[in-house]
Amino acid sequence: MREPRLMHHPRPPENRESEPVPIYPVPFRDPLTAFAPFASDRHAAFLDSAAGGGERGRYSYIGVDPFRVIEAAEDVRVDGVPVPGDPFTVLERELAAHAAGKAEGPAPFTTGAMGFFGYDLGRHLEERLPAPAPRLLPVPDMCVGLYDVVIAFDLAERRAWVASSGHPETTAEGRARRAEARARAVIERLEAAPDALPPIDWTPGGPWREEQSRMELETAARRVIDYIHAGDIYQANLTHRLACTMPGGLDDFTLYRRLRSLSPAPFAGLLRCGPDLSILCASPERFLKLDASGLVETRPIKGTRPRDADRGRDAALARELAASEKDRAENLMIADLMRNDLGRVCETGSVTVPVLNGLESFASVHHLVSVVQGQLKAGLGPIDLLRATLPGGSITGAPKIRAMEIIRELEPHRRHAYCGSMAWIGFDGAMDSNIVIRTLTRAGDTVLAQAGGGVVADSDPAAEFEESRVKMAPLLRAVTGDAS
Repeated sequence: MREPRLMHHPRPPENRESEPVPIYPVPFRDPLTAFAPFASDRHAAFLDSAAGGGERGRYSYIGVDPFRVIEAAEDVRVDGVPVPGDPFTVLERELAAHAAGKAEGPAPFTTGAMGFFGYDLGRHLEERLPAPAPRLLPVPDMCVGLYDVVIAFDLAERRAWVASSGHPETTAEGRARRAEARARAVIERLEAAPDALPPIDWTPGGPWREEQSRMELETAARRVIDYIHAGDIYQANLTHRLACTMPGGLDDFTLYRRLRSLSPAPFAGLLRCGPDLSILCASPERFLKLDASGLVETRPIKGTRPRDADRGRDAALARELAASEKDRAENLMIADLMRNDLGRVCETGSVTVPVLNGLESFASVHHLVSVVQGQLKAGLGPIDLLRATLPGGSITGAPKIRAMEIIRELEPHRRHAYCGSMAWIGFDGAMDSNIVIRTLTRAGDTVLAQAGGGVVADSDPAAEFEESRVKMAPLLRAVTGDAS
């Protein structure tokens, strides 16, 4: 095997933050195919730009064999050992202990944290929130690995490389030796990836079990409308969930391939969080992007229409969405909420909305998407940004806290990873993340599918239910072969 070539310039070893992360160029290949040798690893992480779209769908990343795993449920554990502090404080502490400079390559992410932040982490950020529903499945509120080796793919330029930081070694010499050894081992595994994946060998599973009937869901939507008329809120994002048993012989990677083929998305991914939990995501929505200069971007989605195979009908649906006063008002509410959330941690006057109610089309739906940007205050970092904004406004409602209280009243189950965020956070302080929607959660032998939408004053509960089923259809088909 050809030895990987080190692509960094030496820096003073006494200043760890200035040390660039070594990178090793590798031949470009399809990221999904490249992930195959790692897909059954205990903590494999694949952040997948499965649908192009300029910069928002340019990069994909594979995280290999984390040297730390941080989980938060009833307590916070690092590598299985309970530690003091809330989940955000513990993660911030671990990131600070392993700070590194940016690799001299074009990818924004060159080793760091990869994982998910569940919806129910909100209880650590706001004392007013009621206790979440009982934890009936073994799904933590957070699972994040610290990855010293990341395979990065630039889909625009068709380039790929392995970044290897040498963490958690504490000396420059130790990090250099570990970085090279770890990179070579990963490149050797990467070279074992097939040239192409075999056809999906798949036996349909099911049936899906509804946790709430349609009547119950429409009653809950009417209850939200009552709260709006009473002046409690302007909007609440109400969701519902279906469950089924994982089909025999179906593995997480094959199921993800099914979902990806049905619903390719720019912020997709597969996270394996130990043998009993996997998050399989086909999200179209960016939550937070933070670059090295401190520029923050969020892209909230509100407003949905289904795609149609007939081009004329499809275009008409897109025009209908773009002109819908209800959907535009719904999107405006959430864009304003995110503007306020960013204002908590961004420089005064820096928060802007360069795009409001932009129309974007995905594999199965059209959406209205807004773009909100700001400049993070000096001295703050990605964890401060998460503390100020989790969970995302597009999946709560406005005002956020009261909407979350109403969601807890009307939804009988935890959302778990769903409506949280899947993210990478670099050891250099950069970050990108999604909103975990259009997602399957596999917990043990149970598969969960969940969808919902924003309920506003003039919502029709029946129409809200139908919209949620449009969003859920690819998830159901991935497992059962149909949307029933």
